[in-house]
Amino acid sequence: MIEVTTVTIIHAPIERCFDMARDIDLHTQTVWKHTRERAVAGVTSGRIGSGDTVTFEATHFGIRQRLMSRITAYERPFLFVDQMERGAFKSMRHEHHFSVCGEHGTCMRDTLRFEAPMGFLGWAVERLVLQRYMQTFLESRNGKLKALLEQGET
Repeated sequence: MIEVTTVTIIHAPIERCFDMARDIDLHTQTVWKHTRERAVAGVTSGRIGSGDTVTFEATHFGIRQRLMSRITAYERPFLFVDQMERGAFKSMRHEHHFSVCGEHGTCMRDTLRFEAPMGFLGWAVERLVLQRYMQTFLESRNGKLKALLEQGET
């Protein structure tokens, strides 16, 4: 299993960061455009909450795929966890942690754990390709979210 962690300091209140990080519309605006990611089932617009599901459809590595996740832990404004129920991975768990940093800032820490299918081949792909890909994906998405929150556009 691979673990990827990102830490983003955002100059915005923790409640706003938490709420915008779980906003489906904002999510689809801040991911890579070439993936053409969109929510197609479950919560497809607005904020996802405890017990809710969302199914995203996106293109990664030239393959159109679907991933259904459920919010399995929810403690506003400090934590929410989405866990894959169906998708291309053998398993995937994404923890979103929020804490106050300084007087007017929020520390947003994402921890993504995933395991590819297909035994040894999946193990190799995790280490050779997916770890860097997922790290870059999260950093890009979180950078865009940070910019929007700090500009007050959300």
